[in-house]
Amino acid sequence: MPTTRVRLDLAYDGTGFSGWARQRGLRTVQGELEGRLAELFRSTGAQPSVTVAGRTDVGVHALGQVAHVDLGEPELAVLDRVRGHAGARIVTARGGESLARRLNGIGGPVSDLVVHRSAVAPAGFDARFAALWRRYEYRIADAGAVRDPRRRDHTLWHPADLDADAMEEVAASLLGLHDFAAFCRPREGATTIRTLQAFSWRRDDDGVLVARLQADAFCHSMVRALVGACIAAGEGRLAPDRVAGLRDARARTSAFKVLPARGLTLVEVGYPADADLAERVERTRARRDAAEADPVD
Repeated sequence: MPTTRVRLDLAYDGTGFSGWARQRGLRTVQGELEGRLAELFRSTGAQPSVTVAGRTDVGVHALGQVAHVDLGEPELAVLDRVRGHAGARIVTARGGESLARRLNGIGGPVSDLVVHRSAVAPAGFDARFAALWRRYEYRIADAGAVRDPRRRDHTLWHPADLDADAMEEVAASLLGLHDFAAFCRPREGATTIRTLQAFSWRRDDDGVLVARLQADAFCHSMVRALVGACIAAGEGRLAPDRVAGLRDARARTSAFKVLPARGLTLVEVGYPADADLAERVERTRARRDAAEADPVD
C-alpha cells in the first residue's frame, strides 16, 4: 500500500523520559509519540512507527528534534479536517498538516512533549539519514551566575567559579574531523569519527555559561564529555592545551567527567535543500553501512 511521509518537528522536556528509544516498561519519547499515533489511528488498526534525526539519552531535552512517520490513505483520511453544511463536505486541511494539532490534543493542554509542526515531507526526505548536522546547547550556572529554580531541570548548577576563557580555548582546540573515542561511550560496531563543526561558550544575561556545539553527528555521551573536559579546564584542574592530546590518544580517561543530562538540549537539526535530499540519504547510508554510525547523545 502506498504511503505518505510526514515530517514532525517536536520538542520535549527530557526529565520525565527514559531517553528517546522505545523500551518495555519505561516511558520514552518514542513510546509516548507512537502511543498517541496508535490512539489517533485506532479505527484503522495502524500502529505507525517514527524515525528520528538523533536518539537522545535519558534526561536530555529537545527544542528542535525532527522525526518522520509514514501514513497510508486510511490514516490520512482520519486526519482530514472537514467543514460542511447541508450535505456539503469541504476539506480545509489535509492530513499531514493537521497531524501536529491532533497529536497535541491527545497529549493534553500541558504536556512535556509537543509537536510544533507537521507537514508532508519533500521527496527523498529521511529524518535520520538526510540530516547534515545536529546542534546542541549545554547550560551551566557556576558560582557567579543567577540560579533560576524554574530552570533547575535544564541547567547544571556548578558550585565553583569557572574560567570561561579557558573553556573557550578547549572548545576551539577540538574542532574538525577527528576520532572522538576518548569522549564517547563505546558501542559495538559504531564509529567514533565525527566532524565537530562548531563549539563555543558564552555567558547569557544571567551569567549562565552556554555551550553551543554542532557536528555531523554525535556519538553516545560525546557532548556531555566534551563539556566535562571544558569544566575541568575552567576549574584549573586540566591545562587547556592538554585536551586535544587526550582526544588524539583515543582512550577513555579520568581527567574529566561526563556531565549530567539535565543541562543538555538538542536545539536544531539541519537538512540540505529539497533537491539534494535523496543524494544525502544515499551517502549517509553508505557511510553507515561502512562504519555503523549512530547519532545519539
